[in-house]
Amino acid sequence: MIRVLVVEDDPLLAAGHAEKVSSVPGFEVVAAVNSGREALAAVGAAGARTPVDLVLLDMTLPDVDGLQVLRALRAAAVPADVIAVTAARDPGVVRQALSMGVVQYLLKPFSSAALEDRLRAYARFRADVAAASGEHGIDQQAIDEALSQLRTASTPGRGVAAPTLQTVVAALREAPAAQGLSAAEVAAVTGLSRVSARRYLEHLSAAGRVRREPRYGGSGRPELAYLPTSAL
Repeated sequence: MIRVLVVEDDPLLAAGHAEKVSSVPGFEVVAAVNSGREALAAVGAAGARTPVDLVLLDMTLPDVDGLQVLRALRAAAVPADVIAVTAARDPGVVRQALSMGVVQYLLKPFSSAALEDRLRAYARFRADVAAASGEHGIDQQAIDEALSQLRTASTPGRGVAAPTLQTVVAALREAPAAQGLSAAEVAAVTGLSRVSARRYLEHLSAAGRVRREPRYGGSGRPELAYLPTSAL
């Protein structure tokens, strides 16, 4: 499970964010707090045994601002990733937040679906890094592919053409169900680029029509295979 701390000065919004986080498979809320000091206390209380993996951080807080919270987290070597969920649009704030490792910057007002998109993208990023980690670490291609998950929202239907989607679905249905297909294999079968094949496969994954599993074998790094579910 990905353990999430919600930091939002508006109690109603904090409760709403926490509810949405809890509804996304693979995520659980550690706490929802309304100030910077409460955020730092919550991270400390979680401790090393049950650390916080992700912080949803508002940049505008009643005691210390989000940037100060970020600095404190980094100074304390807290390894949690941070997604900014804020109305702060000042370029200086955005630049400083990104320089301190914010992995996503989501501007208010945003929809519940937009937040879910970011959470699912973050989960894919973590899964890609874990799947690609081998005896000799992680290579450049794997790093680039993992980071691309954070740069692209996963909104279903965005950049997805129905005829091409059906071609990808047909390829998956013809493949051995227990083995599935990788993005490279779908690209080879359909004539799509690997990037496009991956986009369609991720669309199907977000819709629950395929599931993603690391595939091991050969001398190369593990790759992700997409296996059909009963919904395909």
